[in-house]
Amino acid sequence: MTFLTILLQAAQAVPTVTADSLAKAAQMEANASVEKISLFHLLQEGGALMIPLLLCSIILVYVFVERFLAIRKASALDKSFMVRIREQLESNNVPRAIDICRSINSPITRIIEKGLSRIGKPIEFIEKSMENTGKLEVYQQEKNLSILSTIAGIAPILGFLGTIAGMIILFFNVQHQGFSLETIAGGIYTKMVTSATGLIIGLLAYLGYAYLNAQINKNVNRMEATSVEFLDIIQDKK
Repeated sequence: MTFLTILLQAAQAVPTVTADSLAKAAQMEANASVEKISLFHLLQEGGALMIPLLLCSIILVYVFVERFLAIRKASALDKSFMVRIREQLESNNVPRAIDICRSINSPITRIIEKGLSRIGKPIEFIEKSMENTGKLEVYQQEKNLSILSTIAGIAPILGFLGTIAGMIILFFNVQHQGFSLETIAGGIYTKMVTSATGLIIGLLAYLGYAYLNAQINKNVNRMEATSVEFLDIIQDKK
């Protein structure tokens, strides 16, 4: 094999190598572009129905945090509270017991204060007054909680509407542009992104609602137990 033949073979190999390199580079670039698809980009593909879903998610977070802090504050009470009330009642110092209740911002203290202000009247009247005050306190804790249950029902429905809108877009594209992956991609994006987002928001709203309800039930049990203890103290004095 002569030197000229070697040169000719090398020259023929260069285009092949160059073409392979360009193909590999194009493939790497395509892969890089796919990997750069972000969550924000996917949410944008969800279409106009992502706007009400976004509002639902903002309201969900706000209501949950606000109610969580309010309920946790309502459950905070010194364990020695009833001990101090019992001491004051045993020494017939009702005004001092009322002052102790007013110095603590808690649903339980307001219920006990109502009972203290009714001392001297029939036990049934005292119990009824405390029960009415307890209902008002429970209502204050449950305030705005229904918003979470509403979001839990609305968000999946909005996601389902997104599915319908995505199918409409899909068939419209197929009708006017022919059946191909490019023509149906937009409809599939809208369909899947809105459905997933609606289900996730609805699930989070349901879990938040159930959790806060459980915390309220714990507070109600404590309020009832403290009320019973207070009524027992009054009856023991008679």
